[in-house]
Amino acid sequence: MSSAADRLARVNDRIHDAAARCGRDPSEVTLLGVSKRQPLERVLDAVEAGLTHLGENYAQEARDKRPAFDAELKTRSLPTPRWHFVGQLQRNKARLVAPLFDVVETVDRASLAAALDRAAEASETRLDVLLQVDLSGEASDGPKGGVAPDALPGLLEEVGSLAHLRIVGLMAIPAVQADAEGSRAAFARLRALRDDLSSRPEGGSLRELSMGMSADFEVAIEEGATIVRVGTALFGARNT
Repeated sequence: MSSAADRLARVNDRIHDAAARCGRDPSEVTLLGVSKRQPLERVLDAVEAGLTHLGENYAQEARDKRPAFDAELKTRSLPTPRWHFVGQLQRNKARLVAPLFDVVETVDRASLAAALDRAAEASETRLDVLLQVDLSGEASDGPKGGVAPDALPGLLEEVGSLAHLRIVGLMAIPAVQADAEGSRAAFARLRALRDDLSSRPEGGSLRELSMGMSADFEVAIEEGATIVRVGTALFGARNT
């Protein structure tokens, strides 16, 4: 297997090339390394190579790995990455997530937002959140989650009233496609939703578009992604 630095360089090159194709500044795109079920050493090596944002899908896995990870960061004199929660979240896990993460990308209902707000207050912090949108027509309690597009304005207003959450953008996980190009329409739709909501008083802080993963992040960048969530292309195959 190639080194963490080599893999990171290759992914960054792909980000730069995709941005160049559509006339964007590659610095507008944040690379989020999704580290779920990855060996600790592999993730640490990527941070040492320059990765600054990490994403986890499971609250309990993050809780269990963070003490050893943070201790090793200190041993190596490495900066602490910015942590994003990118998995489906139950309300009863909000107290676990709030002190561990800087960003929660999967807020898709008011009850979850309220639980996160209470947990953030208890942790004396303020969480950045993204509203997850269902672009594939699945029920909100389906495997991917997300609020229906027509319910998004109402959720934006409700979450925007919470003192310990700061809405910074939208996130989506499109339905699986045969190739990357198949996701383009969904990415374009999320951008259009963001642009429409940004014109409203409560939507002025919506700047982020978290969309695109290892198989399709280049298309996502061409359609306006500001955060791409990359796991296997960056770290290699996950532990089962």
